[in-house]
Amino acid sequence: MPEFKSAGQPVTQRPWLVLAIMCIGFFMSLLDGSIVNVAIPTLIHSIGATYDQVLWIIDGYLLIFSVLLITTGRLGDIFGYRRVYVIGIVVFTVASALCGLAGSPSQLLAARLLQGLGGALLFPQVISSILTIFPPRLRGRAFGLFGAIVGFAPIVGPVLGGFLLAHLDWRWIFFINVPVGIIAAVLALTVAPPMRPYRRHRLDLVGVALATAGLSGLVFGLIEGERFDWGTVTGPISIPSVIVAGVALLAVFVVWQHRQREEPLMPPALFGVRNFAVGNGVGFVFQLGMIGIMFVVVLYLQMARGYSALETGLVVLPNAVLTAVGSAYAGRLSDTFGGKYILMTGMTLLAAGLLVLVAMTGPGSSAWSLLPGLTIIGLAGGATFAPLQQATMDGVDPRLAGAASGVSSTIRQIGGVLGTAVLGTLLSARLSSTLRTEAEERAGQLPEHLRARFIDSSTAAAHHYSPPAPPSGLNPATTSLYERVTADTFAAGFVNAMQTALVACAITLVAAALLCFLFSSRKEATTEPAQNRQAETAPQD
Repeated sequence: MPEFKSAGQPVTQRPWLVLAIMCIGFFMSLLDGSIVNVAIPTLIHSIGATYDQVLWIIDGYLLIFSVLLITTGRLGDIFGYRRVYVIGIVVFTVASALCGLAGSPSQLLAARLLQGLGGALLFPQVISSILTIFPPRLRGRAFGLFGAIVGFAPIVGPVLGGFLLAHLDWRWIFFINVPVGIIAAVLALTVAPPMRPYRRHRLDLVGVALATAGLSGLVFGLIEGERFDWGTVTGPISIPSVIVAGVALLAVFVVWQHRQREEPLMPPALFGVRNFAVGNGVGFVFQLGMIGIMFVVVLYLQMARGYSALETGLVVLPNAVLTAVGSAYAGRLSDTFGGKYILMTGMTLLAAGLLVLVAMTGPGSSAWSLLPGLTIIGLAGGATFAPLQQATMDGVDPRLAGAASGVSSTIRQIGGVLGTAVLGTLLSARLSSTLRTEAEERAGQLPEHLRARFIDSSTAAAHHYSPPAPPSGLNPATTSLYERVTADTFAAGFVNAMQTALVACAITLVAAALLCFLFSSRKEATTEPAQNRQAETAPQD
């Protein structure tokens, strides 16, 4: 029978050290979501992968990671946060070694799916541990460190990946995780305390099946929709039918959770906590608008301005540093004033930074012209992650921390996936229109027999976000002219489309900021009983 600590006893005397150790695995899982992107050309040539196979190697990780967060968050409640975290680290580390040893696209895909499982196992345990080892007055600072990694890791990924590809083999993108994972697992077992705030040991298997199947359909449809032109996948199966089936299964899952009286996978009582319900709505809309910012900026730098992946990473790296710094300070301010107002300020400044970026970016702009907008976005982004997490978790019973972190992480992941899909569709549609207009204006610079082909190929470039190659058989002078005109056309068309997309992101972020008014005041959210339950943690797992 578990032996519970009293409310006066801290779970650990070294909470910051414990959090730092757990953030190692958290950082790795986020890093691997983006680090592979820079290796697409290398993977195509090194292991004979097709472009579609490489996209699945990237998207498969995101798919597995996204659909399992609710289940893995609940596993932490049942079996202990440290235990599930260590299992996740071990799975992730073994999978990383298998990725590095892969000799074919299918082997690499299987290892990446296993990596996604490891990432999903460890990710929610970090949030749950913060609620368990930190008192309410320090959670804002703790979530500040969490937010710094959320903003920093995805941008460091391409920089580190570009460096490893330039100096070592592509396999080291994965091998580098192995020693780090071993160290993280050993430190977690020796330094982190056992944490299990839930007494019962029963998993809602029907709920797991419904949630996994429903999220798989929804996330698969959103990730793969553009590739299949939102139409048929195979036979009678289409993207809309997959998404509808996923939504229907999730609806059945919600009904099932309300009927479960003993131990539901997603306790309905969580949504009885006002700030948790509002925070998930804000988090969904926030991710919807936030996720596309770097996606669009990176495309602009690489495709419209011709920067390499490493150069692009270095341009946006200061933004990541500012996000990390802003997150640390925002966490402290949240502890003092509450997360609600810091979050609203951060989202409003994010929208303002996007508008500055729109105003100062042109077809021939240098990286320096992006600096004012990216500076505002970096600092403002840092003022959103920690306060959002803190405001969402205010009032949540720490005994349900795993379920709460899994649900909130899943909702934000879906918001991000939906945002990427919507933004990709908007950008592609707008780009098709602007490229045709720009191509028609510039076609007169080319010989007459090339003009119609130039207009058609420039318009088609919207589907793969890159300027078209010149036709074969042209003399060097005409080839050079064709390349210059197509590059100018693509840059002008992309900037126009990018500005539309970024304004849409700004509007979405303003909507998220307005939703923050629905949060309850800090005094209403943080009650004494909820604070006292923080230390009700079993010291063995």
